[in-house]
Amino acid sequence: MRIELISLGHVYPTGDEALKGVDLVIEGTEPVAIIGQNGAGKTTLVKHFNGILRPTSGQVLINGEDINNRSTAQWSRDVGYVFQNPDDQIFLETIRKEFEFGPKQIGMPEEKIKEQMDFVSELCLLKDKLDLHPFDLTLTEKKFCTIGSIIMMDPKVIIFDEPTCGQDVEGNKRLKNIVKTLQDMGKLCITISHDMKFVVENFRHVIVMCKGKVLLDGDSKEVFSQVDKLKQSFVSPPPITRVAQKAGFKETVFNIDEFMREFDNRKEK
Repeated sequence: MRIELISLGHVYPTGDEALKGVDLVIEGTEPVAIIGQNGAGKTTLVKHFNGILRPTSGQVLINGEDINNRSTAQWSRDVGYVFQNPDDQIFLETIRKEFEFGPKQIGMPEEKIKEQMDFVSELCLLKDKLDLHPFDLTLTEKKFCTIGSIIMMDPKVIIFDEPTCGQDVEGNKRLKNIVKTLQDMGKLCITISHDMKFVVENFRHVIVMCKGKVLLDGDSKEVFSQVDKLKQSFVSPPPITRVAQKAGFKETVFNIDEFMREFDNRKEK
């Protein structure tokens, strides 16, 4: 899957310019994290990937096809979007019906729906709760209900908007497993997140947005080594990374093992 943005601009009806000539290519199956302060343009950007929003200037190409060639409903077969707030997405009486709705709308065969139901309910740890009303779930469970309903349609790309918001440690572990499983299946996961620890643990490809533009785009180690540029976007590296940087470590570290290895290397020198 290849997503290409060419001088993408978006101005809301209010006159607010959210995106300012963004040029960007995302392709392959390496999970991507998009970070930046509130108002940087992250959500506006990804809502162009399946046509929820349309460019006011420039182009969005999905595998070479212009986003304007299809409706959002048609693009949902290829690019799924999980909303930040589960209540913006949930509307049926049971998790089972939430899971079935999308596949039925796109004409997925019943046998395939059954296979997907077994796989997705297990992946999201909701197998024993399929007949519960989604509004009887915890916030964490609601999140996985909405995630599952998108994975059910078997899209090639899954966009997660702030999936760790409101999650506990176990929820983050579940998310990590979902991202890894989807990558192993050849799918591209794109995640907006303010949780830098979750980002560095799960994403090697990081894009930093700032004031409607892409400020940085590359390997996570390289991105988080550029402290001055990160300050422009009001993004702080994870605490252990900041400690290492203050200590003068040349290598960017994301966890204790990396920190101790670099510390030992410095002692040997």
